[in-house]
Amino acid sequence: MKEKKSRILTGITAGLLLVTAAAMYATHRAIPFMMDDLWYSTLLSEETPIKSLGDIVVSQVWHYFHWGGRSMTHGILQLILLAGEEAADVLNTTVTFLLAFIICMMAGKKRLPAFFAACGMLLGLNANWRMSMFWQSGAANYLYITVFILAFLFCYLRELPDEGVCGGREPTCRAQGVKALPGIGLWIMPLGILTGWSNENMGPAVWLTSLGVMLLLRREKRPVSPWMIMGNVSCLFGSVMMIIAPGNYVRSAQVEENQYGLLWRCFLRGYAESRALLEYLFPALLALLGMLMVCRALKLHMGRRNMLLLVCALLSWGAMILSPHYPDRASFGTMVLLICVILRLGAMAAEERKDMSVPLFAGAVFIWLRGMYYLGEYLAITWGWIR
Repeated sequence: MKEKKSRILTGITAGLLLVTAAAMYATHRAIPFMMDDLWYSTLLSEETPIKSLGDIVVSQVWHYFHWGGRSMTHGILQLILLAGEEAADVLNTTVTFLLAFIICMMAGKKRLPAFFAACGMLLGLNANWRMSMFWQSGAANYLYITVFILAFLFCYLRELPDEGVCGGREPTCRAQGVKALPGIGLWIMPLGILTGWSNENMGPAVWLTSLGVMLLLRREKRPVSPWMIMGNVSCLFGSVMMIIAPGNYVRSAQVEENQYGLLWRCFLRGYAESRALLEYLFPALLALLGMLMVCRALKLHMGRRNMLLLVCALLSWGAMILSPHYPDRASFGTMVLLICVILRLGAMAAEERKDMSVPLFAGAVFIWLRGMYYLGEYLAITWGWIR
């Protein structure tokens, strides 16, 4: 009977994932390259279209000195623009599923229902799904780069024992003797540079989190591997290079906020932080609160990995106080960190109480429906079904 129920749940989940993939791909096809996409498809300094990798390098050197420091994310953007719209639509859908898979790895739950929940939350809890995932420039700056950010964080968090979670019965609880990832000493530095050189709030937050993991290991007299130090230093290097870019000062000089006094600027930035917390991130925080209440009722402990992810989310939100502009799409990375915690807590609850699986799956479907509503509404308007 249990096997039959499991097969039914798997079939339902697979069907919902197919609907998700179809809806996302159709939405990508409906949203053309626009705004910044058209500019980044050129050499930036002139209107000549990019035609090769060399053109992208030339463009990003000019961009670094004249408009902003996100060389890595905009380099990814120009690569995608070079591939064309049809290839970009396939890539965007694939990378969304890849991000959901890495979220599942962070949660230690790689089963199909967890994967569906991650996909649903990426859409249903998103403050601006269109500008952070479907607009090509936004996808490169947030969707694509978050894959690298989570991959980097995963390398560090898996080294930290989490015995306090679920009485040591959680699938991600690892004692000593964790096997090192193959070839990590070779690829952790480029991954660290990509992570640090991502965007202004996530790069420094992830660097501090990886530093916190190393300090916890040292405190417990556990070995800190050389690759951890190399990755941390490379992440710091990437963050510094992004922040000190001469183009940042060129761009910030054009911000309207500069005409106001110090007190008014402090008020505006406090307002932006409050709006991010109570509007952009509110659905994710509400889902997190619900999971915390479930775990509280089951007398489950948070665990250090969850705490570190929450600290990283707090840092990435708080770091935006230094920015004169906090658009809703910039909350994407923080939202993804919260989704990781939500899914981890859900995995804990399902591991402790098997009968919790169905209610938790129902909650995931509810959030997924919210995301599908947004995509369905957009497609219906685009296709002329709603006027």
